[in-house]
Amino acid sequence: MNSRKVLLVASVISFIEWFNKENVEFLLETMKCEVHIACNFDYMEDTDPERTKKYIDSLKEKGVLLHNIQFARNPLNKDNIRAYRDLKAIINKENYSLVHCHTPAASMITRLASKNARKHGTVVMYSCHGFHFHKSSPKKNWLIYYPMEKWLSKYCDYLVTINKEDYSRAKRFRCKNVRYIPGVGVDIKRIQECRIDKNAFKRNLGLPEGSLMILSIGELIERKNHRVIIQALGKLKRKDIYYVISGKGPLKNELISIARKYGIEDNVMFLGFRNDVPELCNAADISAFPSKIEGLGLAGIEAMAAGVPLVASNVHGILDYVIDGKTGFVRKPNDVDGFAQSIQTLADSKDLREAMASNCIEAVRPFDLSNALPAMWDIYKEILEK
Repeated sequence: MNSRKVLLVASVISFIEWFNKENVEFLLETMKCEVHIACNFDYMEDTDPERTKKYIDSLKEKGVLLHNIQFARNPLNKDNIRAYRDLKAIINKENYSLVHCHTPAASMITRLASKNARKHGTVVMYSCHGFHFHKSSPKKNWLIYYPMEKWLSKYCDYLVTINKEDYSRAKRFRCKNVRYIPGVGVDIKRIQECRIDKNAFKRNLGLPEGSLMILSIGELIERKNHRVIIQALGKLKRKDIYYVISGKGPLKNELISIARKYGIEDNVMFLGFRNDVPELCNAADISAFPSKIEGLGLAGIEAMAAGVPLVASNVHGILDYVIDGKTGFVRKPNDVDGFAQSIQTLADSKDLREAMASNCIEAVRPFDLSNALPAMWDIYKEILEK
């Protein structure tokens, strides 16, 4: 077995690009590993295809070996049967020292596909970016996902969690090595050193002078729950508040219809995929992060790094950095009235927003790249330097 041969697995290539780019570099350059990546390289609906294709080309230039596995995001999709067979064949053939998997469906398949390889010394690590069951999740999530994750935990050697609630629960699973790291890392310095003319930036987005900007960054999917903010703004009926959403996804037309139903379609803006996240964060007055499930949530941390208070859901990962009443306000994911009240409170008081800014900046320091990446790399060293 090549002690420096590693396979990274995720459902789609954008996940590797956004959340594992530095890990790939570390494994290549510092650990001198032969790195393989298995994911769906064809799915580009959640990213800028041109940028992601350039990233794929850069991986090839660096000698990373790519395996196109047609994972479906839904674990129960029949396409995952073929994905399981294809992945299992690769794992058994390549004889990896480490298989590191991410994202729910791909990680479920990977752990099952690696059963035979583990008998021959392959170490399997699962990075959980947020269990589907948590203190605020519906009962059906507990009935479906909790027993599934608990059972699958025996098929991995390391289980890495990125929020404290998941870590506490995972310690009761059957995996021997359960670890906590503070996320995948946010380049806080990049956000805080970004300098813009806030009013000019807003004008370029199409916002009128003196308006308030609420920002959400994330895919237009059910999990991100943008609809609750649109519904909250529909209740407020304030023409001075604009909801700016950066992201792509299948729910765009549905969200437009909801805004139209409430008569606020002119106050909800869909920017699509953007590469100017630091500028957007620094232009915002309030950030909205109402996810139904969130392992940690880089978008929330990025906004707070710019000193922007959050109106957020009270789900597990978000509660690691949002302090209700100090860095923003937390509400149950479907509490339309609660979100409306929180938005109103922040919109009506510039002094309150400014008072919360320093609290926001302080609260996200632990999630900086300088803390998160070394924590992950120490685990890599522990496994690969044996």
